[in-house]
Amino acid sequence: MPKPDAKASPIRSDFADDADMAELIAMFVGEMPNRISAITECYEEQRLTELQTLAHQLKGSGSGYGFEPVSQIAAQLESALKSHVELEAMRNEVESLIDICGRLSC
Repeated sequence: MPKPDAKASPIRSDFADDADMAELIAMFVGEMPNRISAITECYEEQRLTELQTLAHQLKGSGSGYGFEPVSQIAAQLESALKSHVELEAMRNEVESLIDICGRLSC
């Protein structure tokens, strides 16, 4: 699995200017390295039920923290997993989710 593209532009929360959300957004962004590792491991070890759970969680939480692109890509991955798409066919969704999660910024 490729690592997130450090040169790509960071993605800020839609709520970045909301002082009440700042600490929550920072916590969410701070969790991303662990989530990226978990997504990568689940994909590589073909733990698809766990990968689907991770995608589902990010689908729900992404927009709640102001990161709609995370929710959209996570929803695509979750849909592919529910449809039992072949592992290699969902690689783009996994890589896109990893990339976008790695670009989140407070």
